Amino acid sequence: MNRTKIIATVGPACANKKTLQKLISHGVSCFRINLSHGSARDKASYFDLIRSLEMPSGLRPTILADLAGHKIRVKDLEYPILITKGDKIALSNEKFENGTIPVSSRVRFQKVNPGAQILIDDGRVSLKVLEHITDQTLVCEALEDGAIENGKGVNFPEIALDVPVLTDQDEKDLLLSLQKEADWIALSFVRSPSDYSLISSKIKEAGYNTPVMAKIEKWEAVQNLNSIIESFDAVMVARGDLGVELPVSKVPLVQMEVVEKAHQLGKPVVIATQILDSMTNRPVPTRAEVSDIANSILDGADALMVTGETAIGNHPKKVIRVLRGVIKETESAINYQRNIEMPTNKTTNTAMAISQAACSVATHQNIDVLVTMTHSGSTARMAARYRSASRIIAMTPSKKICRQLSIVWGVSPILVDEYESADEIPIVANKVLKDNGLLKEGEKFVITGGVPVGVPGTTNYLSVLKLN
Repeated sequence: MNRTKIIATVGPACANKKTLQKLISHGVSCFRINLSHGSARDKASYFDLIRSLEMPSGLRPTILADLAGHKIRVKDLEYPILITKGDKIALSNEKFENGTIPVSSRVRFQKVNPGAQILIDDGRVSLKVLEHITDQTLVCEALEDGAIENGKGVNFPEIALDVPVLTDQDEKDLLLSLQKEADWIALSFVRSPSDYSLISSKIKEAGYNTPVMAKIEKWEAVQNLNSIIESFDAVMVARGDLGVELPVSKVPLVQMEVVEKAHQLGKPVVIATQILDSMTNRPVPTRAEVSDIANSILDGADALMVTGETAIGNHPKKVIRVLRGVIKETESAINYQRNIEMPTNKTTNTAMAISQAACSVATHQNIDVLVTMTHSGSTARMAARYRSASRIIAMTPSKKICRQLSIVWGVSPILVDEYESADEIPIVANKVLKDNGLLKEGEKFVITGGVPVGVPGTTNYLSVLKLN
């Protein structure tokens, strides 16, 4: 089994049970539903379709519900605005005179840094801000010739914006996702750690405790990286908008930084956007894409996510086969033992120390299986942090935790019967390993978990046992 997980986006190109089941057989463990598109009925049908599928474990696949967020766009243009380099033009959501570029409502320009630029249509049109008229209007200068078309996205690097964390549509989509049993919620355009407080309070008000993944795609998110990763349950490097908000040359370095900081905190990290973009239309990838995938794996990504490649592409099954193949080849060249020995300057708590010790013991004794007994998933996530060469088997009595762990690097989640005491841990582990043919009688395995049983974050138990 590949250690790096694969997340595939569901869309018209693969929205049938036969194709999606085939994607699972090729290595997909999680499906993303892009809530930016479609009616409520369309979105609900995607949830129902994924819930009808079955993983080799017997459980359904993991569902990642991706909220659209407040994407700022050019609005209400009947005809494109043609501009010439040097033209002065206003951008506003309060003035709608001829020649003004109208943008999404509920956007306020709080602070404009000197020399700030506005990028339209992924940077195809660039404007330089000349004057901050009001918090809804900017006067700009065109930096090149171009056409500004209705519906195109607008990015504001170096401009502090006041926009809602959740749009009205996001709130409806969030409730639908929770009711349809989404396992993860992805929040778009995260800017600060306080965004987590807002969405998590909405989730709790609805009676759920679904974890939230922060999408790193704004320049403000890069500036607040540490606090965002600490606050959220997982992070995603969304390289599309990030490559517009920042100089493209900085994106690989930001990706490496996000992965490193997420590892330090034991948080899953997903790399997304243009993983195999050329395969949307053609049956083979470019060599540059293969190298990019390999580098993301070497950086230490927990999962790689394809978007349009499977949602609207012509070759969704080939995409997943190629991705799985590159993951397999790259992982075969990695020395995982070296990762365990990496020192850390962070304060190490008991859970971290036990998890690191478990991985180290497994490696130094050439033990192939590391069992984590977990009710919340934290023990398994912490073990994955150290990138052990051993296979991590996460045993949990919760279907929800099983699915949530399916995007975590190297973790094979297995559903077990409820257990109530530490005395039952060896018995449960022994039976599951034997029943699933994961070890032969007499072979050793490392086991770690928390005592007392069922209390999250109490990883304090470590033992080496033989299968009997």
